[in-house]
Parts: sequence; structure tokens; C-alpha cells
Amino acid sequence: MADSPVELPSRLAILPFRNKVLLPGAIVRIRCTNPSSVKLVEQELWQKEEKGLIGVLPVRDSEAGAVGSLLSPGVGSDSGEGSSKAGGSPGETSKQDTKNGKEPIHWHSKGVAARALHLSRGVEKPSGRVTYIVVLEGLCRFSVQELSTRGSYHVARVSRLDMTKTELEQAEQDPDLIALSRQFKATAMELISVLEQKQKTVSRTKVLLDTVPVYRLADIFVASFEISFEEQLSMLDSVDLKVRLSKATELVDRHLQSILVAEKITQKVEGQLSKSQKEFLLRQQMRAIKEELGDNDDDEDDVVALERKMQTAGMPANIWKHAQRELRRLRKMQPQQPGYSSSRAYLELLADLPWQKVSEERELDLRAAKESLDRDHYGLTKVKQRIIEYLAVRKLKPDARGPVLCFVGPPGVGKTSLASSIAKALNRKFIRISLGGVKDEADIRGHRRTYIGSMPGRLIDGLKRVSVSNPVMLLDEIDKTGSDVRGDPASALLEVLDPEQNKTFNDHYLNVPFDLSKVIFVATANRMQPIPPPLLDRMEVIELPGYTPEEKLRIAMKHLIPRVLEQHGLSSAYLQIPEAMVRLIIERYTREAGVRNLERNLASLARAAAVKVAEQANTLRLGKEIQPITTTLLDSRLADGGEVEMEVIPMGHDISNTYENPSPMIVDEAMLEKVLGPPRFDDGEAADRVASPGVSVGLVWTSFGGEVQFVEATAMAGKGDLHLTGQLGDVIKESAQLALTWVRARAADLNLSPTSDINLLESRDIHIHFPAGAVPKDGPSAGVTLVTSLVSLFSNRKVRADTAMTGEMTLRGLVLPVGGVKDKVLAAHRYGIKRVILPERNLKDLTEVPSPILSGMEILLVKRIEEVLGHAFEDGCPLRSRSKL
Repeated sequence: MADSPVELPSRLAILPFRNKVLLPGAIVRIRCTNPSSVKLVEQELWQKEEKGLIGVLPVRDSEAGAVGSLLSPGVGSDSGEGSSKAGGSPGETSKQDTKNGKEPIHWHSKGVAARALHLSRGVEKPSGRVTYIVVLEGLCRFSVQELSTRGSYHVARVSRLDMTKTELEQAEQDPDLIALSRQFKATAMELISVLEQKQKTVSRTKVLLDTVPVYRLADIFVASFEISFEEQLSMLDSVDLKVRLSKATELVDRHLQSILVAEKITQKVEGQLSKSQKEFLLRQQMRAIKEELGDNDDDEDDVVALERKMQTAGMPANIWKHAQRELRRLRKMQPQQPGYSSSRAYLELLADLPWQKVSEERELDLRAAKESLDRDHYGLTKVKQRIIEYLAVRKLKPDARGPVLCFVGPPGVGKTSLASSIAKALNRKFIRISLGGVKDEADIRGHRRTYIGSMPGRLIDGLKRVSVSNPVMLLDEIDKTGSDVRGDPASALLEVLDPEQNKTFNDHYLNVPFDLSKVIFVATANRMQPIPPPLLDRMEVIELPGYTPEEKLRIAMKHLIPRVLEQHGLSSAYLQIPEAMVRLIIERYTREAGVRNLERNLASLARAAAVKVAEQANTLRLGKEIQPITTTLLDSRLADGGEVEMEVIPMGHDISNTYENPSPMIVDEAMLEKVLGPPRFDDGEAADRVASPGVSVGLVWTSFGGEVQFVEATAMAGKGDLHLTGQLGDVIKESAQLALTWVRARAADLNLSPTSDINLLESRDIHIHFPAGAVPKDGPSAGVTLVTSLVSLFSNRKVRADTAMTGEMTLRGLVLPVGGVKDKVLAAHRYGIKRVILPERNLKDLTEVPSPILSGMEILLVKRIEEVLGHAFEDGCPLRSRSKL
């Protein structure tokens, strides 16, 4: 490798390198198969006796066509064929390819002149295609001035970029360059020293440090590393020697550090393996020595520490014997044995369980408990009274086995928070276990230890976490458990909730009885129907109906608004929501039994206010910093004869208060529509829906509270069939058939036909639809609503828009009582309905409806269908005179 500068011709044939860069001093072997590359090598190298130079220009992978594959990049070596790990290969493309529909090449502006050290020609069989294998050595950098084509390959007019010999001698006297050279050689020598421990072939590279100039060494070292294409281009573009040495030093140091980190990781892994083998041998020797001495005591042994922990756990005698037997089995096992970890985990669970540890209950103060319930929960008078009764019994008889309370109600009415209040009043720890979607019995009873990955059930795991045996345990969403081939969790809960059985609860993983009688269980559910009757029999059901609008208003003003403001970093000084606006949100934007959607809407208003407050604070802060008062400004004002007014700020004055929002943002109707959008509900919806005959208004109960359900009926030409739509269940379909039968039987009495011999359905079909078809519907309480809709259709009379009804009917026309009366009446009140028709036998249920709601509504109690029709139409029931009912 010559150190004298190379004489560079003015024009060079160009061989494109795809995704690779050839640096000066680097040697690379390529195999040319592309016709244009073969032509270049044949004319510029093979046919000439005196081999000339060719230029190598980098091109990107997506912009060049392949001419061959990179075989063996290296330094001073041309032996051994291989493939490039970078995945790219030298390539070329012509600008004339645009005529063939291909994208043109964007050549790199700098390249390297190279000479051929070795050249061999071959012919592929059976195609007969000529190929060349060329070993190229990079010599010097050049810059492309002009690029043209010569036949099928490219030729460029180039200018040399590397320094002349005189310029190099002058540059070598630069102190900065001398320092960079020393730093590079020191880093390179350290890299070679590390590689000598692994490879025996780096001795030639070590010689290069003493024989080759440092500016050539930088390119040679970097060419031997696997670096990215962009870093290779950056090294090629580094014409300045200082920049080149700095980049080369950085790359060599990075390569060195990666090797050191890899060695450190390898040594660490090997050390851990050897350490574990060493520990195993030492443990075997220690065990043998102890057996010979008859001394098995070791204070530092973690098994002994586990035994000490088990002794202080307060286990019953029979369970302690079982634990000792398991501990002896663990002592005989080696830590490497498969069952060691599972056996140890089992013993640690036994030691962690609160066998005797309980929370000390302070003396119950019923008055304080009542005040706490009133402070945390608005309304719910009946529910809070039952909780106070429960606490009173606990005060008189602390060891009494009270009933399991089950709060049933729609979402968002405070079931979970009530259970937390019970724990707070009793000064006990609180734990919540969600049963929603649980289908595996093992979630309750645990997995048997014979299974891989077995673990205790949720009850035992929860007791381990709270570390006391008498917490308040909330079984949330108990109505949403399922069952499959893995068992029925609801059946497993029978033992848990039975006071006579849960004192010896047997978890499959624990495999010993555990006393759950000290735990106070509280359950929550949205509906009672999915809960199996045996499980429901073990609980005292307390229903939490939906809140009235007035209760929602008080809850929002007292609880929701302060909480929302605190969550968004606001206060009443920034945002105020008047009662009138909260009432509008309740009436026009939310129709729910609970208050969750109400809280979400309040949070939307708080976020809108937070944006404005943050923007104002940012603007004020910027305004404070933009124009500082300088001495020059004061001097100029004094020079003009102006007066400078100064304000003395007393010590201790908080300057930040100057930037507080002086006037809070008060929510009005315009802001409501801007933030929450147009109102979602309208009081006139019922009037619009019943504007035509055949439509009636019913009341239904869902897991989310009461709802208003419209029933629509229409007639069309047909064969007397009945069509039902709206995703209906079997019970409601039978109610529709029952209603149609009753109307046909009483058609003459209702003035729907001249005589009873005429068939109402002759030559026509009846279609009954329940809107909101995506919601499943079932139940018998729509019977009276269906009859009213059919009578309205056949008599061509409209039903009163201010009247809603509910009740089950019989074939003889009796109206039977239904459930969920309070929720249904509240739903009618939310919709603005003033008259509600109820079965007479539901009179007792009206005591649960708040008095303000009843005072604003007319409740109509009925025994028979004819009375329902009399109240549903403006001019009463269309009965024929003196007809027998």
C-alpha cells in the first residue's frame, strides 16, 4: 500500500456501489454479473495490458440495479469468498432507464478511485454468461464534476479531494492534528489489545499502526467495521483530516465499548453458572458435615427463618402439624428440584395468612356513623337506616353472625361506596373482589397444587393482602358470574356466604380449613334475576333505586362539583356552575338512574375551563417576561421630561396573585351547548311519538333503572298474521298474542266492529314494533301497553301523550301487579310524563317514591283493562253502552 499520492486522471469509468462505500485503503472483492458492469471491467481492465483506475460511487439501494454481490470486504486480504451482512450489493443504473419507465439514479457527489489488484474471468454454464471477479483497492477520494455515459456504463470527469504531499507535511505540524492522531492511535491500540485475546490474526493490523500514516489508518480501521450506510457516507465526505480523525476515533471507541460490554455479559453469565455449581457442591458438603456432626441448626438458613415465621403466624394445632410435615419434606429437597419452589411458596402462604390477627374495632358510635353516612351519601334513607341497624346489632353483640348484605341497583347509585363506608364505621380494613366475568370455580376455591402455576383463590389471596382475618370484603358484581366446564363460581360462593359453613372454608390450594366467619361480606349486583336462588337465599337484598332529579341536583352541588374541580386543578374562583345549569344538565343531557353521566358532563365543563385558565396563565406569564424595564428606557423618558410613576410593593406581598383570574367563569346555556353539544333529550318527545294512532307509552325496568318504552302498531293488507319486531323475548311475545286475542274477543264491546262475528284481522296483518331494536326486551309488564296500542290502532284514536302505563294482563282482562314501580315512576318523571297508570295492587310500592315526585304526578290505579283504556284516551274508553264487562 503506497504512501505517495496517486496520479488521478481527469476522467474515470464509474462502477456504482449499492448500499456500500469503498474507503481509501480498503480492499474488497466483487463478482460482476450485470451486463453494464461486465462491459466496464472488460473494456477498462481486462483488455488493457496496463491496468488503469476506475471510480467507485455509492448509490442507495432503492435507486440502483444490481451488478453483482459483495464477496469479501477486508483490509489487505483477498482470500475467501463470502456474502455481505448488510444485505446490499454493488449496483448500477443509468439515467437512460427513465426511458424504460425506471427511476433515475441520484449519485453521491463523492467517490473513491480504485485499482484492480486481481482480475479473473469466468463463464457460467449452461447460460454461457461471462462474469468477472475483481479485487479492488481504494486509493483516494474524488469529487464528480460531470457524469456521462460511454456505451452501457458511466464515465465521470473528476477532481482530486485528498491533500498533496506538501499540504500533508504542513498539516502534520498542526498541534490539534497531532493530539487527535495520538488519541486515535491510543484507542486503536486498546482495541487491538482486546482483540488479541480472542483472535490470533490481528498481528498484521498492529504493524499498520507503526508503518501507515494516521490519515490512512482512519479509513482502514473504519472500513473493517460493520457500520450503517449513512455513517460510511459521512466518513467518505470527511475530507478534512481533523474531522476524519474525530469520526474515526468515535467509531473505533464505539466498537471497543461494544466488545467490552459483550465480554462483560459473557463473563457474568459464565460466573453465575460456575457460582451455582459451586454452591451446589458446597451445600452437599455442608449437608454431609452436618449429618456427621448431628448439627442441623443454622440461623442464617432461610428455611429456618421461614419456620420461625410460621411459628409466629398463630396457626391452629392441626394446621401447624400439617405445616411441619410439609416443612420436613422441604428440608429433604434440593433447591434445584422441580417441586422445591412450589412447596416453599405454599409454606410462605401459610405463614403470611392472618390466622389470628384481627383489626381492633373501636367502640361503635352510631351517631358518628350516621353523620358519616349522611356526609358521604345523599338520600338513600332506607338503605342508611338498615346499615345503622346492622351496626347497632354489632355494638350490642360484637361476635354476632350478621346477615350478608347485598346491594342491588343500577350503576352509579353508590353501592360500592356504601360498603366502604361500613368498613370505615367499623374501623376495619376494606378489600374489593370483582366477580364480573368469573367463570372458573378455581377463582373462588383456588387451584389444586398438582397443577403447574396453581395459586390460591381470590378470597384467600385477598386476606393475605390485607393481613387481617376480619376485613369488610366486597363481592362486587355478584350477578355477573358465569359457569362452564371449569365449574360454577356461584355454587362455590354458597359455602363462603353461609355462616354455618364458612368457618371451615376449604381452599383447594390451601388444602386446610380457614375460618371466614370473622369476615363481613357485602355483595353488589345490578339485577337479582341472574343470581341463583340458593345464593340469593343466603343474602339480605337491599334495593337501591335510582335518584330523583332533586337528589341528583343535591349530590352534584355537594359532592360531584367539588370533586370534579379538585380533579382538574380548579376551584370556585375559576369555575362556577349554578344550580339552574346543573338542573339543565340533568334534564336535557342525562337520563339515568345514577350520577355517572352527570359527573362526566361536569368533567367536560371543567376541562373546558381548565383550557382557558391555562391559556390565560401562559399569556400573563409571557406578558410579564416580554418587556423588562431597562435603565435605557428610564433614561430616555427622563431626558424627554416625562415622569416615571413607581408603585411600592410591600414586603410579603404575593406577586403571583396579580395574575389570578379576577372573575370566575360562570357556566350558562351558551357554554353548555358549546361544550356538551345540543340537548340530547326533549320533554316533548312523548307527544311527538304518539301523534298518530297505534302508539302507546309503556314503562319498563332495566338493570340501569326505569325507562320509557314506546309501543307502535300498524295494519296492512295480509292474511291475518301478527308480526313482532324489536328483539323481543318469549314472554313479551306471548303478551302481544294475549293482547291481540283480548282485543279481538272484545271488538264489538269496544266499538271496533259492528258485531262479534266480524274478524278484525280479515284481509290484513298486524305489525307491532318496540323501538330501540338493538336492546333486548322481555317481561310481562307490557301487556296493558300492547292492548292500548291495538285499541288505538283499530279505533283510529290517539293515546294521551302525557300518560304512561305498566301492568301485566290476563286473558279475562284483569291487571296484575308488576315490579320496579319506583324506578318506573322516576323514569316517567324524567320524561316529563304527568299521568301514570299502575295496577291497584301496586299501591303499597308507592310509599318508596319520594313525596315531591308523587305530588307532581297523577297516579291512576286500575283493576281491569277497561279502566286502563278509559284513562288512556282523551274521551274515555270506547265501550258500547250497557255492555257487560
